[in-house]
Amino acid sequence: MKKLLNTLYVTSEDSYLSLDGENVVISDKGCEIGRLPLHNLEGIVSFGYRGTSPALMGACADRNISLCYLSPQGKFLARVIGKVKGNVILRQQQYKSFLVEEESLAVAKNCIIGKIYNARWVLERATRDHSLQVDIEKLKASSENLKNSLNYVRTCQSKEQLRGFEGEAAQIYFGVFDELILQQKKDFAFHGRSKRPPLDNVNALLSFVYTLLTNTITSALETVGLDPYIGCLHTERPGRVSLSLDLIEELRPVLADRFVLSLINKKMVSKKGFKKKENGAVLMDDETRKTVLVEWQNKKKETLTHPFLKEKVEWGMVPYVQAMLLARYLRGDLDEYPPFLWK
Repeated sequence: MKKLLNTLYVTSEDSYLSLDGENVVISDKGCEIGRLPLHNLEGIVSFGYRGTSPALMGACADRNISLCYLSPQGKFLARVIGKVKGNVILRQQQYKSFLVEEESLAVAKNCIIGKIYNARWVLERATRDHSLQVDIEKLKASSENLKNSLNYVRTCQSKEQLRGFEGEAAQIYFGVFDELILQQKKDFAFHGRSKRPPLDNVNALLSFVYTLLTNTITSALETVGLDPYIGCLHTERPGRVSLSLDLIEELRPVLADRFVLSLINKKMVSKKGFKKKENGAVLMDDETRKTVLVEWQNKKKETLTHPFLKEKVEWGMVPYVQAMLLARYLRGDLDEYPPFLWK
C-alpha cells in the first residue's frame, strides 16, 4: 500500500479493507498488513477484487472519502462516494477552466513542455549510456533542437501554435528514434511514426503500449473525479478521452517509448511475433501480446523518485499522481499544473 497526497493506494489484489474504530485496516489472507486513521484520508483506491466491508463504506460516505475500485491491471471498475458535492464542484471547475482559452492553454503548454523535456532527456540518456553504439552528434543535434522547441512552446500564444510546435518536436524526436534501437536492427527498423494502422513492428508496439497507458490515465482521472472526455488541447469528440490524451503526452517518451525500446533491445520480443496483413497493417500475435502485458505490469512496479513530490513511487502510480496534481490545480491548491519532468 502507498499513501500519496492524502489518498491511500492498496495495490495488492488480495487485500481486503475493513473498519476498526476510526481506522481503515488492510488485510491480506487474513493477516493485517497496515492501518491508517480515516481523518488523514481524502480517498482510497483499491487494485483488487476482495472488496471492502459495509462498515468502512458507510464510514467513508459519512466523511466524504471516495472509494475507488480498479482491476489489478488498472482498469477502472467503479467509484463509491457519499456526498457528491466534491466531485461536482471539481468537474464544474474543470469545464469552466477548460472553456477559457488562457487557462486551458496554460495546462496544455505544461503537458507539451513535459513531453518535449522528457523526449530530450531520453536522447541525452542514450548518448550517455550507449556512446559507442549511437551516433552521438546526431542525437545531440536533435536534443538541441528540442531544447529550442521548449522555448517556443513556453512563449506561444495559441493552441494552434502549440500544436504546430508539438508536431515539429515530434518529428525531430522520431527522426532519430531508430538510433535508440540497439539490437535486432534489421527486424525492428523504424522509419517514422505510423498509427492507423501501424506499418512496422516498432509502431505496432508503440501503438499497443500507448493504448495501455491511455487506459491507465483514464482510470486515474476517473479516480480523482475528473472528466477524461473534456480536454484542454485535444478537442472533444464523442467517445474520445481527450484529457487522457493530453496527459499522456508527457509520459509517452519516458514511460511508453523507453519500455518499447527495452523490449526490443533486451530481445524480449522477436520478429516472429508479428504478422503483416494485406492492407500493410502489422499486428502482434497472442504470445507476443502476452509478453508485452506481463513486462508492462513488471515495469509499473519499478520505483522512482517523483520529481515534484520528491517521494518514492512506482511507475504505475505516476499517472495517478499527475491526475491528483491536476485536480489540485483546478481546485486552486496549486498555482499551475506541474508536468512530470524526468531526468
